[in-house]
Amino acid sequence: MRILAISGSLRTSSTNTRLVRAIIKLAPATMDFTLYEGLGDLPHFSPDIDDDKSPAAVQTFRQLLTDADGVLICTPEYAFGVPGVLKNALDWTVSSGDFSGKPVVAISASPLWGGGDKAHASLMLTLQALGANVPEAGTLSIPHINKKLDPAGELVDAEVTQKLITVLEALAQTIEHL
Repeated sequence: MRILAISGSLRTSSTNTRLVRAIIKLAPATMDFTLYEGLGDLPHFSPDIDDDKSPAAVQTFRQLLTDADGVLICTPEYAFGVPGVLKNALDWTVSSGDFSGKPVVAISASPLWGGGDKAHASLMLTLQALGANVPEAGTLSIPHINKKLDPAGELVDAEVTQKLITVLEALAQTIEHL
């Protein structure tokens, strides 16, 4: 199974990117991950340039989505929503339909007690609008993420580790049923 993993943060030391890398380590050998690191390369979305000659970064992103059997998105919360760069990337897929029917799991993680719940809700609304296939067990908000990852980015919380395994299992089952 080819999985495209997307962290919603551009920050070099992002806990969400570290979490994505930890999730990849948890995944079964049947999952082959590509970590998308091009969010910052995507131009601002504009319908005027959303055509067959879309910018190269957009074409690359869309091809990665097309090639993926499933997608894992992990986002922080900025100002009660998803970061603008993540929303921008998702906006680039509205007309192309790259997420339509695509199995997707959605995770938010925050150092605060809410776990990025508002970003998670916003992400879920956008994924619904895009027609993504998000399994019921494929969503998770993780509060106090700084206490659940060590400085090296390793998961140190058994309960969160088990929940992440459940999310990965939900993604695998959804892919297999298609």
